[in-house]
Amino acid sequence: MDTTKPTPHPDQQANRRYLTVWRWHFYFGLLVAPFLTLLAVTGLGMLLFANITGKEGERIHVTPQAQVQPLSAQAEAARQSVNPETASVVQYIAPRADDMVAVFRVNNDDKATMVAVDPYTAKVVSSMPRNEGWYHTMDGIHGDIMLGTAGDYLIETAASLTILMMITGIYLWWAKQRSLKSMLVPQTGKGRSWWRSMHGAFGTWVSLILLLFCLSGVAWAGIWGGKFVQSWSQFPAGKWGVEPNPVSVVPTHGDVLNDGKTKEVPWILELTPMPVSGTTKGENGINPSEPMTLETVDRFAREIGFKGRYQLNLPKGETGVWTLSQDSMSYDMISPTADRTVHIDQYSGKILADIHFDDYNFFGKFMAASIALHMGTLGWWSVLANVLFCLAVIFICVSGCVMWWKRRPANAGGLVPPAQKIELPVWWAMAVPLLIVAVLFPTAIAAIAVIWLLDTALLSRIPALSRWFK
Repeated sequence: MDTTKPTPHPDQQANRRYLTVWRWHFYFGLLVAPFLTLLAVTGLGMLLFANITGKEGERIHVTPQAQVQPLSAQAEAARQSVNPETASVVQYIAPRADDMVAVFRVNNDDKATMVAVDPYTAKVVSSMPRNEGWYHTMDGIHGDIMLGTAGDYLIETAASLTILMMITGIYLWWAKQRSLKSMLVPQTGKGRSWWRSMHGAFGTWVSLILLLFCLSGVAWAGIWGGKFVQSWSQFPAGKWGVEPNPVSVVPTHGDVLNDGKTKEVPWILELTPMPVSGTTKGENGINPSEPMTLETVDRFAREIGFKGRYQLNLPKGETGVWTLSQDSMSYDMISPTADRTVHIDQYSGKILADIHFDDYNFFGKFMAASIALHMGTLGWWSVLANVLFCLAVIFICVSGCVMWWKRRPANAGGLVPPAQKIELPVWWAMAVPLLIVAVLFPTAIAAIAVIWLLDTALLSRIPALSRWFK
C-alpha cells in the first residue's frame, strides 16, 4: 500500500503559509499590543505637555520690558528661593522667547528644583521639583513603565517584537491585496471585513514610521542600545585633542550632564568621556583676564552663535567644565542638524571641544534626526504628524482586538488563535528571515526562546493550558 502523502495543490500550500504567518502575527500582536497602546498614549501626553507647559515648565509667559536683569541676579533669586544657605545653581536654561521665563536648576543636598524666573524683574515665577512634572511622569512610563531596568527590558522586547509583527503584517496584507494601492486605500465594507481593511491600511501607512520609532527607541534602551549599538557609535573624545580625565573611572557626558533617567545629552555623546579643566590644550575662547561668571559665559555663547533657548551647565568640581549645548532633543530648537555642544575650561576660558552635527558619524546623525521626528520637535507640522501617528497606532491595536473578538465563535473559551486545532507546518522560508531579524535584537530572540520553552514544557503538555492558548 502506498502511504506517501499527496503533494498539496499550490493554492493549498499558499493558504497554509498564510495561516502559519497569520498565527505568528496573532501571537506577536498579543504580546506587543498592550505595550504599543501604552507607548502611544504616553507619547501623546509628552507631546502635549512639552508644547503647552514645557518640559521644565519654561513656557510661562512674562511681560517684556526694556531691560533684562543681570543673569547673576536672576540666578541668585532662584537660589534664594530654594535655600539661601546651602543651595547652588548648576544649570541655566535661556528663555525660549522674549516673553518667556528663564529656568535655573538649583541643587540643595540631594534634591534638584527647577526655578522659573522673570528675566526682566529677577523675580521667581514658579518652581517645581526636578523630573516631577506631568511631562516627566509620561516620560517615565514611556521609558520603563516605572519599573526601572526590568521595565526598560520589557519595553525593548516589545519594540523588537513589534518589528517582527510589522513584517508578518505586511506579508499578510500583501497576500490579500496584491497591490500597493489596495494596501494603502481601505475598502468599504461591513463588520469584520471593514475592521480588517482599516487595520491593514492604517498598518501599511504607519509601518515605516513605526519601524523608525522602534529603531530609535531600542537604540536608547539598555541592551541593544547601551551594550551594542551605542558603545561602538560613541563620539571619539580624542577628536578634539583633549585627554579625558586620567582616573580609573572616566566620567562620560551622560554621567555629568544627564540627571537620573532624564536624557539631556545627544545619543552619540552619552558614552563619550568629558574633557577636563586645567589642561594646556584647547582653542582660544573667553579672554582669561575676564572673570568666569554666568554673564561672561552667556555673552560668549551668544557671540559664537547660540541663539534663543540653550542650556548652560556650570562646572562640577575642580576639573569640571562650562558646557553650552543646544539640541532638538531637549526642545531647544527645531532642527537636529543644528545640534551643538561646547566645553570651556573653567580656568583658562579656552574651548576644549566644539561639537556640531556634522561631526557625528552616520548612526549619530540618524539618531539625532530620528529622535527629533520621534519626539515631534521639528515644528508644529511634526507635532500634528506625531499626534496623528499616535492615534493611528492606538487604532491599529484596538482594531486588532476587535477583529479577534469578532472572529471568536460564540461562547468560545481561550484565545482562539487563527487556524485553531489545525496542524500547520513551519514555513522556513519566512521563519528563517524572522529569526535572523530577531537575533539582531537580543531581547526579541530571548523572548521567542522563552515562549518556545514554555510551549514545549507546559502549554503542549497540560490540556487546560493548551486549550486556552492554542
